[in-house]
Amino acid sequence: MLFNVAPTDPAVFAAASAGMLLAAVAACVVPARAAARVDPVVTLKA
Repeated sequence: MLFNVAPTDPAVFAAASAGMLLAAVAACVVPARAAARVDPVVTLKA
């Protein structure tokens, strides 16, 4: 349990939402950047 945190505290909801959004963006951006570095011609020839 967290001290001095109400179940409907807007700051907690905002922080949790921001954390989840950051994790989701990182989960999408990291593989996309890795895929963008690959040369398409080399990939299609393989």
